[in-house]
Amino acid sequence: MIRIGLVGLGKIARDQHLPAIAASADFDLAATASRNACADGVASYGDLAAMLKAEPEMQAVALCQPPQVRHAAARAAIAAGKHVFLEKPPGATLSEVEDLAQAARQAGVTLFASWHSRFGAGVEPARAWLTDKAITGIAIEWKEDVRQWHPGQDWIWQPGGLGVFDPGINALSILTRLLPGPVRLEAAHLEFPSNREAPIAASMALRTSDGAPISAAFDWRQTGRQSWNITVTTDAGVLLLADGGNRLAIDGIAQPLPGEAEYPSLYAQFASLIRDRRSDVDVSPLRLVADAFLTGRRSSTDAFHD
Repeated sequence: MIRIGLVGLGKIARDQHLPAIAASADFDLAATASRNACADGVASYGDLAAMLKAEPEMQAVALCQPPQVRHAAARAAIAAGKHVFLEKPPGATLSEVEDLAQAARQAGVTLFASWHSRFGAGVEPARAWLTDKAITGIAIEWKEDVRQWHPGQDWIWQPGGLGVFDPGINALSILTRLLPGPVRLEAAHLEFPSNREAPIAASMALRTSDGAPISAAFDWRQTGRQSWNITVTTDAGVLLLADGGNRLAIDGIAQPLPGEAEYPSLYAQFASLIRDRRSDVDVSPLRLVADAFLTGRRSSTDAFHD
């Protein structure tokens, strides 16, 4: 068993990380670190530094804090010789992640930039089906209610928090997994609430390496049914990945899939990387977001109040 510490005990840590670690045959939760929360049955510390000092036998850490502070935490954990699991996005900037990858290589530890949506039940079957198909177009619709999924999380509206790209990057992580070649951004439009520093909605026009058009629409103002859909049109039919990658249909016919197990699969992958002394640090989804911030047209929209 790999003794692991969990840093940050917000919604994603409680909803996904704690249950996944508890069910894992590979990991044993050694401790948690949080300024204002703790988990039952394990040692709790106010910050990562205290946890690293008090738990020398701990072998790995999973970092679930906001991305703006994750680089410093990951650097400290790597310096202490720990394997590091990064919740998505892996950092606030590309240069931060590149620095961490180099530090992990030099320290001989595993760094895992996790993309949980890539482990949706339908993603790998969809990727396999697309292998010998010619793609003619892709449409992404990723729309949800920010008040439901990110209540009171001010960090997402601050620089580095990504705004609507916090969920939107999940769609981009699936997209970049499905396609064999790189994706290129051609244009983007970002809508910023007048009182916020990150977008509440965005659209992107992209192309596959073969030139097929990709449209993506992200919005945090969706009420009622939430939309997490990727539609791929090919020369052999239409593929739909719905429910964030956990439901698959081809030409309207639902395909049989295993049950949802995104975070258990992430931790199984992290354990495999540690055993093999490898890292997995793919920044292609974050690069597309960075491109949108660099070149996208910006406009102001109504103020947002949580």
